[in-house]
Amino acid sequence: MSQFHFDPATYGALIRAEVPDYDEFQDAVAASSSGVDARRVLDLGTGTGETARRILVLHDDARLVGIDESEGMLAGARRNLPEARVDLRVGRLEEPLPDGPFDLVVSALAVHHLDLARKSDLFTRVFSVLRPGGRFVLGDVVTPENPGDAVTSIDAVHDRPDSVPDQLAALRSAGFEARAAWLRRDLAVLVGDRG
Repeated sequence: MSQFHFDPATYGALIRAEVPDYDEFQDAVAASSSGVDARRVLDLGTGTGETARRILVLHDDARLVGIDESEGMLAGARRNLPEARVDLRVGRLEEPLPDGPFDLVVSALAVHHLDLARKSDLFTRVFSVLRPGGRFVLGDVVTPENPGDAVTSIDAVHDRPDSVPDQLAALRSAGFEARAAWLRRDLAVLVGDRG
């Protein structure tokens, strides 16, 4: 994606132009949260609230804490999400996470801004705020095995995608039982369960 700070008014059109299969990808992220009794959810990189909205539809008893470094994007999310069910906060992925425990942590199209060492650190911190039996669902741009499958627009300044095997190894190192739940070209949904 060519810019790091987005305009919430145009983000939906931009992301669908730059991320092939965006809606199917978002559906896969939400579907990967099924089977978890998610009453307390943490959304990392909330943006305009697209992932959060889909998660709240599937988990109708859930309350969601969402963090994003852009107050502007969170303002867009506030317009799109039920106020009584969300607590949206300005924050960065590199900072301490909100206090747990959470039943479910989700992130879509945010973690690829971190290099692998910072991803590994984040995964360890996510593990620590999840309750036993909780789940981490990570949907993101990845480095595909076949270079011809790299179809999502990224830049070398803000985007640092890694391969699925490297991220699964980092999730397992953090303590998760990890698997790939959905793959499409250079997009993946990874699931980490805390036993």
